[in-house]
Amino acid sequence: MKAIKRLIRQVGGSEGARVSTGSARSNTSVSRQRASGDPLKVILFIGHHKVGSTSLQDYLARNAAALSRAGILYPFVDFEGAACMAAAAAGHPLPEGSLPINIREPHNALAFRMLAEHKNGSVPGYHKRLPALSQMLHAIRQQVLYSDPHTVILAAEVFANFNAKAPELIAQLRDQFEGAEFTVVATLRRIDEYLASWHGQRLKFGHKVAPLRGKGVALYTDGIHFDYRLMIEGWLKAMPEARIILRDYAEVRAAGGSVVDFISQTGLQLPAGLAPERRENDSFHRGVYELARRGNGAMVDRKAGLLRQQLRKLTPQLELPPSHDIELFGADVRAHMVERFRPVDQYLGEVMGRSSFFTDLDAALEPLEWDEMEVYAQLLSKLKTLPAFEDDKVAKFVARLQAE
Repeated sequence: MKAIKRLIRQVGGSEGARVSTGSARSNTSVSRQRASGDPLKVILFIGHHKVGSTSLQDYLARNAAALSRAGILYPFVDFEGAACMAAAAAGHPLPEGSLPINIREPHNALAFRMLAEHKNGSVPGYHKRLPALSQMLHAIRQQVLYSDPHTVILAAEVFANFNAKAPELIAQLRDQFEGAEFTVVATLRRIDEYLASWHGQRLKFGHKVAPLRGKGVALYTDGIHFDYRLMIEGWLKAMPEARIILRDYAEVRAAGGSVVDFISQTGLQLPAGLAPERRENDSFHRGVYELARRGNGAMVDRKAGLLRQQLRKLTPQLELPPSHDIELFGADVRAHMVERFRPVDQYLGEVMGRSSFFTDLDAALEPLEWDEMEVYAQLLSKLKTLPAFEDDKVAKFVARLQAE
């Protein structure tokens, strides 16, 4: 929070409310110029996953009303978001704890709806009661019309899927803001660290996955979770005039985190008095990955969920080795992974005008201190000293693994 306040003081910002002079707008896209005559600036944060995107979205959503008064629109796309914005503008406090997902991540909801309508698919069940895509886009246009912002921010890690699944959706999104000046922001994580974190995210969601020390990495190599070029290239082609900001997650963390870095890199001028950043979407400890993975594979979803929930509660008591020191791949898998990733790294470097993107990529060749299976054995042993799992089937499952 201190870093954010310091950055806001550096870039300045006005607290004065902006009054829209409101001119007629197209029904299908934002008009070419704002009422002031200046082109609209549109900032698109397109991911990646597990780079602090949820914390950034939460920060923007919590401060949406104050940001709108300063000319920066973080638009909502459904009735829940509209109600929240209206209440915040009227001075009512936001809900305590984590915001509802449609409020916190409206543009993930938008991206999922775009993908679903394009492919005749469905939106994930955790985004409930969403309007149709046409209504979502209309909602954004009306917010631009009545707020007359100088900047619109859309932030969704789900945008990372567009080029691989339906590249025409990039143009569809772009064309909602005719004549705008675009900035495309993406944060990318060194491949070993990214896959380790994304593997944990999938375990949190109950996915049945192969271990990374086995066939797990090979299952990712042809998709956006390994091939960052596949994620990025379509945006560059669809928006050749856009300002492109690619950030190494290590640099983002060194700069103070996803919120501070996003403000700094985009040059946003924020008003004073915004709600502080909150940490969201904490990761699993790597020491419980293997037990959670086996639970996901062997038990029905509800029971596996109970196991994961209990593991999260127990982790602080387990005194496992530090999560970032636990090796999930092994030397051979690391060597193959890095060799396959080098062309991706070279492409990203070319985009940025240098020979490579990740300056420390060779560090991904080095195994970490603690082998995952050694820590897994520690975990099973330590669980014997703690109270039994509340659910009988979960307790029997863990006991069977301990006996093995």
